[in-house]
Amino acid sequence: MGHILAIDEGTTSTRAAVLDEGGRTVASAAREFDQSFPRPGWVEHDALEIWRVTREMIGQVLGTSQFTAADIDCIGITDQRETTVVWDPTTGRPLAPAIVWQDTRGEEIVARLAERAGDRITEITGLPPATYFSAVKLLWLLESDEEVRRAADSGRLLFGTIDSWLIWNLTGGVDGGLHVTDVTNASRTMLMDLATLDWSQEMLDLTGVPRDLLPEIRPSIGDFGTVASRHLLGGVPITGVLGDQQSAAFGQCAFTPGATKNTYGTGCFLLTNTGTTIERASGGLISTVAFQQEGFPAQYALEGSIAVAGSLVQWLRDNLGIIRDSAEVEALADSVEDSGDVYFVPAFSGLYAPRWRSDARGTIVGLTRYSTKAHISRAALESTVFQTSEVIETLRRDSGFAIDEIRADGGMAVNGALLQFQADISACTVVRGGIESTAIGAAFAAGIGRGIYSGTEDVESLWEETGRWTPSMPEPDRTHRRGRWEAAVERSLGWV
Repeated sequence: MGHILAIDEGTTSTRAAVLDEGGRTVASAAREFDQSFPRPGWVEHDALEIWRVTREMIGQVLGTSQFTAADIDCIGITDQRETTVVWDPTTGRPLAPAIVWQDTRGEEIVARLAERAGDRITEITGLPPATYFSAVKLLWLLESDEEVRRAADSGRLLFGTIDSWLIWNLTGGVDGGLHVTDVTNASRTMLMDLATLDWSQEMLDLTGVPRDLLPEIRPSIGDFGTVASRHLLGGVPITGVLGDQQSAAFGQCAFTPGATKNTYGTGCFLLTNTGTTIERASGGLISTVAFQQEGFPAQYALEGSIAVAGSLVQWLRDNLGIIRDSAEVEALADSVEDSGDVYFVPAFSGLYAPRWRSDARGTIVGLTRYSTKAHISRAALESTVFQTSEVIETLRRDSGFAIDEIRADGGMAVNGALLQFQADISACTVVRGGIESTAIGAAFAAGIGRGIYSGTEDVESLWEETGRWTPSMPEPDRTHRRGRWEAAVERSLGWV
């Protein structure tokens, strides 16, 4: 029986998992890494720490499974997408902290790009000008960090999202490491032409980003090199790479047009497969690549990106001290019948889809002397549902798909009460598959790339339903709750 090792490098933690060819997890290991918030709106990671934790998790999962590299057929990688790393290929040293996808420091750059060519940027890349995307973070580094600029001018600088950083290190680093990425991660940089699946010369001219900084773009399922012999997985091929949300959709087997998944993770991301057609959304959704298998046309998707979901629970824990452990929030929220008319708009990084308002900031409204930390906790969980509901409504309007069922995964999807509230507020059925669909998707993609599976039909037969929730809320109640959420959001706007 074949075995696949999946590396799931998320926003707050890194996971390594060994799966057998039946899609069952043999062993898993995960660890959180440091989050840095040096200024309001700034979010950074240490890329060297991410690489170190990745190696440690590989070692731990191999130890738990009692496997060696000889037992692993292939590797799949999934990552946090837009987070930006720049490094010197002669030393392997990052020249700045990794700027995380949630970071908003590039607002002036976004305003400049939007004024010059906002509609054209969206036409080429499928993305609205926003601090969310990698090009803005890279431009900020090139314009604000003298060491980065000098390295770029002297040809000693590589740029990549986290997948590129990991692949470069795994395949040799300074000793011939491959500088590559896949189409899903490249589609989130705001530099790739969504139609040609190559770097857009027009976008490079517009931004001034040198082409020689950029990795080679490859299909998601195919050859990404072989791990260097000095590593634990030496000799094992990397055959599947996907951005985390596309990987979750792959793990949920969203392979046909209209198939929709929602991941309740650090952020919340809803993807709908649109087949080989690039659907152009007008209501704040993103046109993106779902996946591409080598030798086949790309599959596309529409996505609604929500910046803050599970990270709000961490904020309640780390910043306010309302809870000691993230798992406590569910019991605390369940201790009250409702939120007591409290609404929490977690616009810590502005609001993403469908509003794209960088001037919004986090807001709690409806507080009275009756309100307790239980009501605030419940409002925090419910905020994820309300934001997702807005995306679903936009998707129904823009795509023409009914979206009467979504598949759910991610850490927050263990909460059945939250998924029932999602079904009620969105008037659609919520079906839960595997919680760790992101790692599963990376493994499935790598397995296809290695020939363990013949194609998507093989992996689709492995998907299992673990729960189902159908709408039960009366329409007047649904309308009232949505209206109160709208009123709360309006109060969050225009703060910056």
